[in-house]
Amino acid sequence: MELKDQLKQQIDIERLPRHIAIIMDGNGRWAKERGKQRLFGHQSAIQSVREVSEASAEIGVEYLTLYAFSTENWNRPLAEVSGLMSLLAQTIKNEVSTMNKNSIKLNAIGDLKSLPKANYDQLMRAIEDTSHNTRMTLTLALSYSGRWDLTQASRRMAKDVAEGRLSPEEINDSTISGYLSTAGIPDPELLVRTSGEERISNFLLWQLAYSELYFTPKYWPDFRKADLYEAILNYQHRERRFGKTSEQVAK
Repeated sequence: MELKDQLKQQIDIERLPRHIAIIMDGNGRWAKERGKQRLFGHQSAIQSVREVSEASAEIGVEYLTLYAFSTENWNRPLAEVSGLMSLLAQTIKNEVSTMNKNSIKLNAIGDLKSLPKANYDQLMRAIEDTSHNTRMTLTLALSYSGRWDLTQASRRMAKDVAEGRLSPEEINDSTISGYLSTAGIPDPELLVRTSGEERISNFLLWQLAYSELYFTPKYWPDFRKADLYEAILNYQHRERRFGKTSEQVAK
């Protein structure tokens, strides 16, 4: 029996995280170590996205969010950004049939209008073409940052207060969550970051408040189903207290 199958059998399906978020890091370093251009790393990472998406849907994860392109990534060399945008459009186009086969619904968050028009249009078509799927929601965070998300939510709340649709006294945690780009999606119980970096890099700042963080030294292009199962098993061995004591949680 393969390692991935052994690990899969150990997972307690009754205690799965409903929502897993992943910072897919290390593509450039992975390529550099092989004497290749950074874009080669991004191209090689597509298989990781496919495997992790399929594995998540197979075991019953309801929501998977992938940090695909941050607002800060626009500052990278033009050739890399252009290559990434072309790769993104082609990948989304190619993967629609696979998403439909696995009943995966595509979603996207971020400053999507900042994407090149061809990318935006391709993304919207894919979201529409997979909108009927119900097994799992796959969210791509594109031109996204946690600070951007909180800023746009604050602006929308301020507008609603100014126009009398919202009272300042009504604003609470739930209100703020409802104005974020992830409205209607539960906060991630588990955040995975690859490549050995141990920070959240401006990703889902509000939503990760009580998430379990899992860091692995493996670069994203090498991340496979077995690695996802290891992260989930690690999560299932943790005690989630949310500010309570162990004794309180045990009751």
